[in-house]
Amino acid sequence: MKMNINCKGKLIDISSPKVMGVLNLTPDSFYDGNKFNNEKKILNQVEKMLNDGATFIDIGAYSSRPGATHISEDEEKSRIIGIVELLAAEFPDSNLSIDTFRSTIADECLNAGASIINDITASEYDSNILEIAYKHNAPYVMMHMNGMPNNMMKQNKYNNLIKDILYYFSKKIEAARTAKINDIIIDPGFGFSKNIDQNYVLLKNLDLLKSLELPILVGLSRKSMIYKLLKTTPELALNGTTSLNTIALLNGATILRVHDVKEAMECIKITNQFNKQ
Repeated sequence: MKMNINCKGKLIDISSPKVMGVLNLTPDSFYDGNKFNNEKKILNQVEKMLNDGATFIDIGAYSSRPGATHISEDEEKSRIIGIVELLAAEFPDSNLSIDTFRSTIADECLNAGASIINDITASEYDSNILEIAYKHNAPYVMMHMNGMPNNMMKQNKYNNLIKDILYYFSKKIEAARTAKINDIIIDPGFGFSKNIDQNYVLLKNLDLLKSLELPILVGLSRKSMIYKLLKTTPELALNGTTSLNTIALLNGATILRVHDVKEAMECIKITNQFNKQ
């Protein structure tokens, strides 16, 4: 597997797993919606995540929780562009990832200082996003999902979950390679068009995705596969998140996308030591 990704001319070594901290700019995200609703709170949170060890900051202005409300491109743009400019100016050495499936949003954010595109639709919604990734030589995260957030949970029927996901990625990777994208990262999409049992089947078999020979990003942080199973809430799901992040790392995860960076870094330190033995 390729051990470096290029972020605006800076090579990031991913031979050891890295952490991507989540910054939601949405009022309706399942865990931290409306929590970071002014510049001071945003700057403080990003500074904390970077100090705790985050290599990437993933900025999203479109809620992708199940049943989320669809918002216009103008609304997404109004939420995100100014914040990307702010963070790029305040933290010029940071690696900002843009959680969007719209090519115009990705383009403007990359122009404003971001360096990664994180597309939950893997170009299904807007195929022009591949051209934008190529234009900026930006790493491109492609996620597995059927449908869109407002209807994805009705589209969780599979012949064979793992084989279907591998086939999905094989097609999407071919499209990205055809678009001459250098750095591709795959995200199996925990919680997206998958029920609780399917999420755990996927986690147990995560190592089979290593056959694609690409970095694997996992987003398990405080998701319903944890808090519904434990009969608790997202706010009380950190311990469960840590457990699943550890399993994911042992099964080949390269990047952990999380709300809690310090705890994720501890998972990486422990699993790295474990893997040395």
